[in-house]
Amino acid sequence: MISEAVQDYLKAIYNLQARGGAVSTSALAEAMGVSAPSATGMVKKLAGMKLLRHARYQGVVLTRAGEKIALEVLRHHRLLELYLAQALGYSWDKVHEEAETLEHAISEEFEEKIFEALGRPTLDPHGHPIPTREGTVEQRKQEPLSDLEPGATATIRQVSDGDAEMLRYLGTRGLIPETSIEVLDKAPFDGPLTVRAGDSAHILGRRLASHIRVEADDEPAKARRRRLANGL
Repeated sequence: MISEAVQDYLKAIYNLQARGGAVSTSALAEAMGVSAPSATGMVKKLAGMKLLRHARYQGVVLTRAGEKIALEVLRHHRLLELYLAQALGYSWDKVHEEAETLEHAISEEFEEKIFEALGRPTLDPHGHPIPTREGTVEQRKQEPLSDLEPGATATIRQVSDGDAEMLRYLGTRGLIPETSIEVLDKAPFDGPLTVRAGDSAHILGRRLASHIRVEADDEPAKARRRRLANGL
């Protein structure tokens, strides 16, 4: 049996790995909210279970066995988030915490019933892909909103789900997945971005914008507006 603690660590490593390759012990400790010695102890345990590979000063990487467990937990988590939102009416800022508790408790049969009841979904409420039962994840071309330059247009695809206050803030401004946006301005020296969503403009700090992942349009904003104005 794989303990809940092991599952939580594997999921955290998978998420960190997806952002930047090998994971340092300090980054893992921060993500888990534990001391560095605690994280180091768990890393050694997971390495002994052959769920990750650990090279000194080079960080940790999940083995295929570790990745499989992480993806199974993520599948539970993201299906539960969607079920809580769609079937039970939870707001998108509350589903993450509930799913964190429930993800370890549901059976594979219950998971499959949720999947079918929701119409075989592929995305959770925050735009994150739901892993398949076979352990695959859809890859989409995305980048942080903070990387875009003025004049760029894009569609919001994902929003980080770990900060409920941030989700409430973005939700009240309509900055949610599948929303079209345009970058109006970007202040220098890590200053804020000004973005348009619909008829409203919003000023977002660079750190906040980095938690929003978008799919940028190939067509420049001015050319796109001109084409639409001409009915083309």
